[in-house]
Amino acid sequence: MAAKTYGIDLGTNTIKVYKKGEGVILHERNIIAIENKKKVIAVGDEAYEMNEKAPATIKVVSPVRSGVIADISNMQRLLTSIISKVNGGKKSTSTFYISVPTDITSVEKKSFYDTVLASNSKVKDISIVEKSIADALGVGLDITNARGVMVVNIGADTTEISIISLGGIVLSKLINVGGNKLDESIKLYVKKKYNLAIGSKTAETIKINLASALPGSDETIAVFGRNIVNGLPAQMDINSEMVYDSIKEYLHTIVDAIKVILERTPPEISSDIIESGIYVTGGSSAIKGLDTLIASNTDLKVNICDKADSTVVEGLGRIIEEPDLKELAYNIKQMTTRR
Repeated sequence: MAAKTYGIDLGTNTIKVYKKGEGVILHERNIIAIENKKKVIAVGDEAYEMNEKAPATIKVVSPVRSGVIADISNMQRLLTSIISKVNGGKKSTSTFYISVPTDITSVEKKSFYDTVLASNSKVKDISIVEKSIADALGVGLDITNARGVMVVNIGADTTEISIISLGGIVLSKLINVGGNKLDESIKLYVKKKYNLAIGSKTAETIKINLASALPGSDETIAVFGRNIVNGLPAQMDINSEMVYDSIKEYLHTIVDAIKVILERTPPEISSDIIESGIYVTGGSSAIKGLDTLIASNTDLKVNICDKADSTVVEGLGRIIEEPDLKELAYNIKQMTTRR
């Protein structure tokens, strides 16, 4: 049987898999449900449906936090299930390309490698790709020449800001602000202002429907939760102004981090960025008015990318499919010589 080649983006919120010759074949929540600490009863989207609803005997876990693997054993279980699923339940010899954040330690990067190696799959080879490199490729940028580009990936727990040129990362900054932080802020704000306790899923729904990076929006949705005064179920109308007030501080933290990287960027690359602008990816890049907020603070054009939550895995796909890009990946032996 011929070896199969996969690209895997182990994001904090989602796991995405690219298969050579077929494209993206899986895009599900990076979450696992364990019964009595032993039995895996669900992974991916099925496990996500159980989150915040499961009895005490079922633990629903997100193994990746802040861009790194925080629960290795459960990540191995989840990945074993995912690989079995994409292989049709059969074991086959496979080559893997894994995306990892740039600004994490070599030990944390190696944990991605070790997780795939231990995933009960016949591994032929494992290559590492810097996440921002894959991200830029997924946007469709040519990063192998001397023209510099800036990519901002707003993920679930982190935002990674990178300057890329000649196939390498010139500057990079990882900050602990992402979509989950916005969700948590919305939860706390609703609890404080309306005495209403809501779940993470509800907070995410509020963010998707009402979040704006600029004031002045006037939209409302009805949400359900528990009144913390009398303990009873309750319904409340939440407006976009409240959501803006709850998330604006974190959005400005992202903007400030972008400005820090721009201030450190070499002048010749700065001229390239003036021409091409800033490329923004990641699930939370869809927040209304975010491009205007960044542009007004940097005086640069801002490009919000299509399918922004899948650019990393699409970039892995380009490396898999295009032989000229293979040199952008490296193996575990080369890791100690890289940043």
